Amino acid sequence: MAKPLIIVESPTKARTIKKFLPARYAVKASVGHVRDLPKSTLGVDVDHGFQPKYLTIKGKGDVIKELRAATKAASDVYLATDPDREGESIAWHLAELLKLEKPKRIELHEITKEATLAALKTPQEIDVSLVNAQQARRILDRLVGYKISPLLWAKVRGGLSAGRVQSVAVRLIVDREREIAAFVPKEYWSITAQLASEGAPATVFPAEFLSRDGQKLEIGDRSLADEIVAAVKDASWRIESVKQREARRNPAPPFTTSTLQQEASRRLKIRVRRAMQLAQALYEGVDLGAEGTVGLITYMRTDSTRIADAAREQSQAFIAATYGRDYVGPYRAPRLREGAQDAHEAIRPTSVERTPERMAGFLRRDELRLYKLIWERFVASQMAAAVYDQTTVDIRADGGGHEHVFRATGSVLKFPGFTAVYEEGLDDVLSGAQRNGKTTRPRVMLPPLTAEEMLALRGLEPKQHFTEPPPRYTEATLVRALEENGIGRPSTYSSIVETVQARGYVQQLERRFHPTEIGIAVNDLLVEHFPDIVDVGFTATMEQRLDRIEESPAVWEPTAELLAEFYAEFKRELDEAEKKLPKLEMRDEPTDEICPNCGRPMVIKTGRFGRFISCTGYPECKTTRPILKDTGAKCPKDGGMIVERKSRKGRIFYGCANYPACDFVSWDRVVPEPCPVCGAYVVAKTRRGGSVALECSNDRTHDLAGLGRKDAAGETVEGETSASADEVESDLEHVPV
Repeated sequence: MAKPLIIVESPTKARTIKKFLPARYAVKASVGHVRDLPKSTLGVDVDHGFQPKYLTIKGKGDVIKELRAATKAASDVYLATDPDREGESIAWHLAELLKLEKPKRIELHEITKEATLAALKTPQEIDVSLVNAQQARRILDRLVGYKISPLLWAKVRGGLSAGRVQSVAVRLIVDREREIAAFVPKEYWSITAQLASEGAPATVFPAEFLSRDGQKLEIGDRSLADEIVAAVKDASWRIESVKQREARRNPAPPFTTSTLQQEASRRLKIRVRRAMQLAQALYEGVDLGAEGTVGLITYMRTDSTRIADAAREQSQAFIAATYGRDYVGPYRAPRLREGAQDAHEAIRPTSVERTPERMAGFLRRDELRLYKLIWERFVASQMAAAVYDQTTVDIRADGGGHEHVFRATGSVLKFPGFTAVYEEGLDDVLSGAQRNGKTTRPRVMLPPLTAEEMLALRGLEPKQHFTEPPPRYTEATLVRALEENGIGRPSTYSSIVETVQARGYVQQLERRFHPTEIGIAVNDLLVEHFPDIVDVGFTATMEQRLDRIEESPAVWEPTAELLAEFYAEFKRELDEAEKKLPKLEMRDEPTDEICPNCGRPMVIKTGRFGRFISCTGYPECKTTRPILKDTGAKCPKDGGMIVERKSRKGRIFYGCANYPACDFVSWDRVVPEPCPVCGAYVVAKTRRGGSVALECSNDRTHDLAGLGRKDAAGETVEGETSASADEVESDLEHVPV
């Protein structure tokens, strides 16, 4: 008997759905994308409407064969790929490749039994306008990558690449670095008076200098600071005014993709790529024992802070029962930033009743940490505001012929509200006021004070400060900058952050981005010869125009017109650059090493497959060696360190640092700690679909549950986590040499 067939893109999602659906349904996975543009050629017919030429992705033959057999035996075919532009494109490619006449498209915003059964009752057609919007982005990225990259090879260095979105991210980092280099510190001073009231002489509180003779005064040097201190040190101190008011602070809204990535980076110190992998695993399903396998969060790629009415009602009931009716917040209308899309809900738990404490026994360490963050943020967003009593006291001290005013501020939490559950983390981005010396100081507890009350001076402290330049970007602040400037979309933020590092254009030092010499050189070249490509405003406008294709008729013409308009100017810039672009000479980075064969100095060079150490005597002396990344693991053969290496074709593998004396090698990443069962080394194996799992090299059945390890990049690797299909790099291609 023929069964209805559901096709998803992730094997993990397929397993989850299969467990809670009736047996009459068959569920298969496409394991990500099935077709893409060819890697060896441009794959876009620029002379005939920019029609793309798609090929089946290498290695997908068995998967496609299995899907074809399943569709032929199915009574109905439901395409349940992710509910976004990328997922719609995968569904369309599946329909084309499998020759499905009437495929039924369903969207799973959360992977629960109830949501899946509801979606199966209301299937839709594939949204071709959404597919065209994805194709337009893909083709634009291909045109930029495949046309500019060969120019970079010829004029700068082999193996370089340019990308439509990543190049803008590199420009942000380079521009910030130059802003820091050009910054001239400005001196300023603060004066803090330590005061006590007559009614509470034992309680000393600080007050900051504010103004002189009714005018706010910037203290720019020591002489003025000393002048003010001398004028007020013997003055009488009198309270001029006491202002009290009740202040309320509302909670942050539920997470969007961007805010989740930022907060995971700030609070959990998790890289954005890792955060998205963990979120994908939580979305696709977790085995909860007796409850079965269920998705714990809603879809994690979204711009919206909107939540479903049923979720709001459930959260309000939970808050009232757990914290009390006073903690239930009012309805707050979601705010959608300009350019954001409202296709999906915010990221939230599928059931607020699944508290982090209840999930602790089912989730791995980092999964639990991220789930706790999502759960707390959502619950807090539905709670009442925190209420504070704020007091501002202006204190007058006359002396030296001037009226001086100092200000003390105090804040007392009156009702915790949402802060009983969660408070948002803060970036260290300095505001313009802070850079000019107007740093906001923390509020303190003040004793009871009244107007006209006399105060006793217990101390005066003038302090020198210097304004600071804007800080370098972290992953969190870079994602925020991309979002605020309209660069990229939720599905691309993590790949942008990873790609600019993988290309060697920027590097992280102490979690902050620094541009490399090659990154600065390529950026400057693109700014001069391809100004639109790296212009923030142009790229943001292009993103908006690409979004509008989703609202166009389901035909190719609007997409072709947009591509033609872009390509005409781009081709002109490309032709000019090929004529005018000078050959850049990149300096090699010196090292302290001496060539063991000829005695000349060794330098760090950058090649097609990254940085390596080479003899300065090349080509007479061809001595080279890779820059090895220590994994922290020990070789099982001789106890040496396991390092990351690259093959001649650029494939990463892991081997003993004592090669050739020791020939140990592993294609799977070796993690630092041994198997707790037998002591053998443990590897992090990448499975089909991008999932990663730890396995004992001696016996894969050994139980490694709860074993958290740090990989070569310092990230925790534990258990299986799946990567989404749209985590596949698309904006910047590996252009063949």
